[in-house]
Amino acid sequence: MTLANTYKNWQQENKDFLLAALDRLTNILKSYIDQCKNDSLRDLPSQSEACFPPKNIEVEISAHPALEVLCKRFNLSDFEKNLLLLCVGVELDLNFSDLCAEAHGVNHQNYPTFGLALRVFPNSHWSALAPDAPLRRWKLIDLGPGRTLTNIALYIDERILHYIVGVQTTDTLLTGMTELSQNVQQLIPSHQSVADKIEALWKLSSSNNILPIIQLCGSEIEDKTDIAQAVCNHFEQQVSILNCHRIPLNPEDLSLFICRLERECILAGRVLLLNCDDIDPFDQLQRAAINQLLEQLGGFIIVTTLSPLQGIKRQMIRFDVPKPLPQEQLITWETSVAELKTQLNGQGKFIPDSKQLMQDLQELTSQFQLSNSMIRRACTATVGTLTMPSAPSLKQALWQSCRVQARPGLDELAERIESKLSWEDLVLPPLQKGILKEISAHVRQKAKVYEKWGFASKSRRGLGITALFSGPSGTGKTLAAGVLANELNLDVYKIELSAVVSKYIGETEKNLQQIFNAAESGGVILLFDEADSIFGKRSEVKDSKDRNANLEVSYLLQRMESYPGMAILTTNLQSNLDPAFMRRLRFVTQFSLPDAAHRSEIWRRIFPPDTPTEGLNFEKLAQLNTPGGNIRIIALNSAFMAADAEEPVQMKHILKATQTEYEKLGKSLTSVEISGWI
Repeated sequence: MTLANTYKNWQQENKDFLLAALDRLTNILKSYIDQCKNDSLRDLPSQSEACFPPKNIEVEISAHPALEVLCKRFNLSDFEKNLLLLCVGVELDLNFSDLCAEAHGVNHQNYPTFGLALRVFPNSHWSALAPDAPLRRWKLIDLGPGRTLTNIALYIDERILHYIVGVQTTDTLLTGMTELSQNVQQLIPSHQSVADKIEALWKLSSSNNILPIIQLCGSEIEDKTDIAQAVCNHFEQQVSILNCHRIPLNPEDLSLFICRLERECILAGRVLLLNCDDIDPFDQLQRAAINQLLEQLGGFIIVTTLSPLQGIKRQMIRFDVPKPLPQEQLITWETSVAELKTQLNGQGKFIPDSKQLMQDLQELTSQFQLSNSMIRRACTATVGTLTMPSAPSLKQALWQSCRVQARPGLDELAERIESKLSWEDLVLPPLQKGILKEISAHVRQKAKVYEKWGFASKSRRGLGITALFSGPSGTGKTLAAGVLANELNLDVYKIELSAVVSKYIGETEKNLQQIFNAAESGGVILLFDEADSIFGKRSEVKDSKDRNANLEVSYLLQRMESYPGMAILTTNLQSNLDPAFMRRLRFVTQFSLPDAAHRSEIWRRIFPPDTPTEGLNFEKLAQLNTPGGNIRIIALNSAFMAADAEEPVQMKHILKATQTEYEKLGKSLTSVEISGWI
């Protein structure tokens, strides 16, 4: 029998059980009404006749009825069960309103009350009316208006009614909560070790009735949720995820929210997974709301965070979730590629021989530090690409897919620069160009040197590739970064330091942490333009501003040391950088103003092949003593002038564009520079 059919059968059985229980309750009310008419109020139904659940209801049910499950989970007494069922009856059967009116002896009082329940049902107890008793504490019933507790109207909560009837729904107040599927991929060894420790802790805690909060710290939310789901699968429990931004900040709203949230977890038998990965550490109201929720909420709770939460009084046990080790990533890659082959089923271009495949996967692992879920998504995303007529190789398809997987975190924090530049577009002296090609070789051979040759075995700090490009503006520093990105098939992200540096204490470090964390998935080159504004020298501490500035530089020093990717710093003044940065930089290259020979070569390459030109003298143009960045602007402006005149680009257009550029820069154009142009 399918799962859908099983659920359908249970719904019918649950309905039959509930109707039979309501019939029983109807008979009890009618009996009470008859006795009232006969002035036999003392001769109420005996406990054996009025007890609930009914003992003589002949309804077979394969699974537990929803009402019985609810009563057990909230520890309701027989009296409380009957009272709750009375409220259900009014919602489902119109006759119950008339019966309530008759029982009260007042026509307009056609609703359940505590007073009626106390008179009708056996084993009644006043404590059921208390605010901390289950019916009111868990908001199973709502109280109508009025001052007399025993005579005010009682209504069953909508969520509770749906549950008892057998309708699968969620509390409207908790909209935005999501449920995790119980299907979870097999955990890698380092993550399985974390799951095993949590399982052992929960077993011990359950026996001692002490339930600590489990805090999973790490940068990959999906890895943390996989661990949480694996633990809950072990205990045959489901998981509900709540984002911390869904928590109300108003104290009154928060108290109701906590109550309904815990009720939902008890009702559905679920573990709460609170996602605090994007919490704002400087938002005091949000932090206070999260702390209150965690301190007041009962049951098993798992919290995911980037860094540990502080200031919570309830016991919280932290587990760090490490990124998959390179060997673990390789295993996930192999498994995912095997599944990809099954998906393609012989269609399209696919897998090279095992030796070449392993080499390709090692290169992917060395460049991209992806989580297990990101690796699986990267493989799945290549299905359409590999079945195209002009499909790339498997390595090319996976590489591009990895780049896309690594982008989302940085796209919101920095500017991605698309680069189609090649070595041919870069005019530099042999020494500088040789250093750039050496940088490229370091990135390409990371897998071999770090993993195969063992350089990463002792420490994984200092494995990132950092370079400093210094020199005057317009000498090709940003251009060189674009060439490297295109050569290595990586994305380059330009960090706008104006958006990073803040006058508020701690804000600069927080902004930088977000950038470095997002970039750690790999596949990107971080370009810190005009880096001396943030990587400057530490100074003698004379006031709080000096102290904060020094802290920012110290944080950057540590972060650059641990960053595993590639970062390029550009500066016009190398002498302004803190000397400690120089030790952490693997490459330093000076970009100088081009000489006449290099300027001539830049002019030869500056116009695209499709640009019409006529009579350009590159040796004469090389007399113009200006860097490559300004040459590009002059060439572009001259092209617009020629296009507007419907002519090919000529020396006269370049002369006019040069005069405009020099006027912008506040420079004087000498006759020597333009001698012989026209």
